[in-house]
This record gives sequence, C-alpha cells and structure tokens, in this order.
Amino acid sequence: MSAEFGGRTGRQGKLSQWLRGRRPKEAADDSGREPLLLAAAEAGLPLAPAAYPAPGYGCSCDRVGCPTPARHPVSFAWQTQSTTDRAQIERWARHQPQANFITATGMVHDVLDVPLEAGRQALERLLDSGIEVGPVAESDDGRLLFFTLTRGTPEDEDEWWPCELDCHPETMDEHPGLRWHCRGSYVLVPPARLPGDDGHSVHWIRGLEHPLPDPLTLLEVLTDSCARYAGEEADHTNAAWPLRR
Repeated sequence: MSAEFGGRTGRQGKLSQWLRGRRPKEAADDSGREPLLLAAAEAGLPLAPAAYPAPGYGCSCDRVGCPTPARHPVSFAWQTQSTTDRAQIERWARHQPQANFITATGMVHDVLDVPLEAGRQALERLLDSGIEVGPVAESDDGRLLFFTLTRGTPEDEDEWWPCELDCHPETMDEHPGLRWHCRGSYVLVPPARLPGDDGHSVHWIRGLEHPLPDPLTLLEVLTDSCARYAGEEADHTNAAWPLRR
C-alpha cells in the first residue's frame, strides 16, 4: 500500500530518485481500489463518494463547466454522509464502481497540502531529521498531501481561532502554497483518478500504516519549503500559526 524508503543510510538519495521516477504501474491499477478504501476507513478516515473523470477533462456530474472535475463529493451532504462503516463503503464501491472518494478533514485528521516540488524537499528534510511523518499521498496535478492528526474541535466555539492557512473547497485558489484542510474541507483519498488522458491519479507514497503525526511537527519545514519554492523568505514571526488562544 505504500512505498518504503529503507533505512537511514542513503535514504535521502534513494528517496529523491524514487520520487522523481515514474510511480509503479500497479499504483494506477484499479484492482486494489476497494481494499485501499477499506484500509483508509479502518485507519479512521471518514469517506464519501465523489465524482469521477468523464471523457477529456470532463466530470461525471451534470454541472456545465464543473470547476473541479472529478475532485468533489457527489452529495451536498458529504460532511454528514462521510463514514468509516465498512459495509456502507463496500456498498458504495460496488454500486458506484467508477466513483472517486473524498475524505472529510477536521474530524479525525487534517491534511497539509503543498506544491509537489516543495513537498518532496520537505519530505526529504523531515525524514532525514528523524521527524515522524505520517501517510503522504501524491496527486499527479502537482500536489503532495501530508495526512496528520486534526487540530481538534474545541467545546467552546469562541476558542476556534481563524488561520490564514485554512483551506476550504471553495477557497482552494486563494492558497497556491500551503493549504491546511481542516474542519469543513476534504481531499481525494487514494486511489482516485484525475481528468485527462494520461492516467493521472492520486496515490499513496507513504501508506496508512504510518501513524498520523501532530501537524505542528511538520508545519515549519513545510512552510520553509513552500517559501523556497516560491523564491520567498519564510516569515515565522508574522505567520498565521494555528495555535489556540
């Protein structure tokens, strides 16, 4: 279900070589779709059916000019519909064999979503530093998704702090660098197919056997890598760090 990068010796070079090479052919094979979805549910990721690619760059939904083809839930009630129930997921997978699936963030897990090259650099640095990195998915549209524990939902809504890094489905374009998917957001969960004729997909490069880490243990390295990727200087003093008041 994941690619293992070996021991500490020579890991950085092997990681770079693996990430920059073509992903294994079996990663695009739909035969393991249902087991991977069930593994995600067993790991606590709540799932719901999503749209899938139509010919060309179209979407299976009936919306003319869909702005996020094959990347959105089927139902507007996806937040309450999302579940880890094995029987329900098996029914969805059986009755909707072409469907992608999303996982709702902010319940059990969050996702730190960064540009692909920045994410590769950050992943190398994190592993080389011995920092625990959880599951990581690669999206062939140029993003790397770091799955983490959620920051939680405070009992007192007044404690829910705003963060400029928060990313909701309708604000994706406002966050070209680091996107933090938390409460009210979602991401495609592997395996998922993306529009186009090149067999693009979302696939695991580190699987769900890796425990979900605290997002704050990854955040500084990810923001630094995103700043370098954009040719900017990271400003940790003025950054909107997601810390409760």
